Amino acid sequence: MMKKQGHEEPAGQAKLTPAYNLPCDYVLHTVGPIIYGAVTGKDRELLASCYRSCLELAQQNGIRSVAFCCISTGEFHFPNKQAAKIAVDTVRQYKGNTEVIFNVFKDVDYEIYRALLEHADYIE
Repeated sequence: MMKKQGHEEPAGQAKLTPAYNLPCDYVLHTVGPIIYGAVTGKDRELLASCYRSCLELAQQNGIRSVAFCCISTGEFHFPNKQAAKIAVDTVRQYKGNTEVIFNVFKDVDYEIYRALLEHADYIE
């Protein structure tokens, strides 16, 4: 998509496209920060902005539920625990009515999200 549009997407923003053959109506796209060393305040804010931007775009388009993967973890090297805490905190602070599902692939991420969702003060 970026090649067709002629530029890369900036981190922290969201874009909506049709889902085509996927079992949903739309896909929300967002680019999280890439971590090259220690996580900075700017990195944390960009990641939170990814979640906020997606939720705002969903609400503007009447989307009632959103499934989030672990944005910026994996190849982008954001530490899983920190990323999950930002994700959960940002979603909790959002004032919309969109249902949110945190979709994880690794057992370690499942345990992190489970603990965060059950105990707000979890994560060292």
